[in-house]
Amino acid sequence: MDIESTICGAVVKAVKELYGQDVPAKMIQLQKTKEAFEGNLTLVVFPFLKASRKKPEDTAQDIGLYLQQYCEAVERFNVVKGFLNLIVAKGAWLSLLNDINADEKFGEKKSTGDSPLVMVEYSSPNTNKPLHLGHVRNNLLGWSLSKIMEANGNKVVKTNIVNDRGIHICKSMLAWQKWGDGETPESSGKKGDHLIGDYYVAFDKHYREECAALKAQYVTDGLDEDKAEEKAKSEAPLIKEAHEMLVKWEQGDKEVRALWEKMNSWVYAGFDETYQALGVSFDKIYYESNTYLEGKKKVEEGLAKGLFFRKEDGSVWADLTREGLDQKLLIRSDGTSVYMTQDIGTAEMRFNDYPIDKMIYVVGNEQNYHFQVLSLLLDRLGFKWGKDLVHFSYGMVELPNGKMKSREGTVVDADDLIATMIDDARKTSDELGKFKDMTETEKQEIARIVGLGALKYFILKVDARKNMLFNPEESIDFNGNTGPFIQYTYARIRSIMRKAAEQGLNLGPVATDAPLNDKEVELIQKMNEFGVAVADAGENYNPAGIANYCYDLTKLFNQFYHDYSILSAGTETEKLTRLVIAKNVAKTIKNGMELLGIEVPERM
Repeated sequence: MDIESTICGAVVKAVKELYGQDVPAKMIQLQKTKEAFEGNLTLVVFPFLKASRKKPEDTAQDIGLYLQQYCEAVERFNVVKGFLNLIVAKGAWLSLLNDINADEKFGEKKSTGDSPLVMVEYSSPNTNKPLHLGHVRNNLLGWSLSKIMEANGNKVVKTNIVNDRGIHICKSMLAWQKWGDGETPESSGKKGDHLIGDYYVAFDKHYREECAALKAQYVTDGLDEDKAEEKAKSEAPLIKEAHEMLVKWEQGDKEVRALWEKMNSWVYAGFDETYQALGVSFDKIYYESNTYLEGKKKVEEGLAKGLFFRKEDGSVWADLTREGLDQKLLIRSDGTSVYMTQDIGTAEMRFNDYPIDKMIYVVGNEQNYHFQVLSLLLDRLGFKWGKDLVHFSYGMVELPNGKMKSREGTVVDADDLIATMIDDARKTSDELGKFKDMTETEKQEIARIVGLGALKYFILKVDARKNMLFNPEESIDFNGNTGPFIQYTYARIRSIMRKAAEQGLNLGPVATDAPLNDKEVELIQKMNEFGVAVADAGENYNPAGIANYCYDLTKLFNQFYHDYSILSAGTETEKLTRLVIAKNVAKTIKNGMELLGIEVPERM
């Protein structure tokens, strides 16, 4: 039974029969009753005063009496000023419980042939270094958002744009040529992305040494400190060589391109390992080495149509002053493209590949202005979703201390972080005695599930728009608002279900006249709110809403479990009802955590 819809329909009839007025369903405000008052749902009656021409209390009394007599979902009511608190009939709750029990994906919507196609872009790594903690938040948000959009009935394409060209790539390539001595991932025993990252760091080290020496020379020659430093940065032999390599790459030099392809292949193999460990994947990967040329073509088309303008030095610009912004460079005077041009090219390729209805970019908040401009440019160029593109802007994530810093010494490496979380989960579970009677394989698998669950939940429970502090020690806690607390509750319920199965209990539909206590009603009502949480998370692009819903449901179940026995309930009817409730709480937790990309173990 859809209790809210049933009551809303009855309210429409009540106002018509009591006061002779037709009211639209959207006028009916039905909300969860506040804890301080008796009731399950509260109707706000102020919108009906014009029709009733009575005081709020009298109007609420009229409608309450009508619902009590003619609506099977309402057992009784009470009035508090202009609010009508409704106590829902036990039979309605039990009917709803049976509906939840019959639907494995209760609260989620399935896509159809007519469903909108949503494309979600996330990850967007550079091929000159491994993924880091910032990428972890990006990937987890992107994956979760994709699952949430699917649960709201959309067709979803998960996509990645790899920044595989530019001066930063040439720096790693040049350093490997100079100091690599033929080193490979196989010969070094390193993941490919880490190996390339090491050479990027090596380039920077040697480059800084060159700059320091040149700066000292220029200061000796009479230049002031600032000008000497600026000149040294542009005149250092290494940076000149890197720029020469970039020009050769742009010109299609065979040797440079062959080295580029070889080193990128090492990086991609490394990325794939990290993505697999995180449990994320993509339906389509685009590469900026392909998209930047498409972007230049699209900008030239816009130039020919008068959408953009060319300056005397040959550079191409977009004038956005009418929109309250500035002028934006699209093609440099030397003919090379900028990031904006590449994003235009990527959009063109994607639009040709898929009939996109909505485009969501999962990118940090330092790029807010970039996407404001991109939206205007894509709209100007005729992309139907350009004006309404969504920049899912998220804040920075940091650690409280530097103990897990990467080999670069500046950022937290994603692989190091994942390994540390799994190791910490193993140690904590051992200390708490969670691994009794388990094989070594089981212990390793549960440590992986709990460690990654702790990492993902801790990051996703925070409003994505906010900067956050990730504390590994706080995240692996079997109490409080953490992933392991929710996972442990799920495993506990599954243990109860196994015992019920051993007793041969049939968990089919519950009798609609079975007894229900207030805590059981609360759990059924909370499970029914899952669909609202999913819809809200999709509308507001907010995975944190799902995380906090899962925590609230878990907390409510633990309160119930503390107060009432399930397998030793007073009567067989009570036992079966509680088992069906517990079974569906576990199902809802599993479905909710799945939307966050988090696994739940069958035992812990």
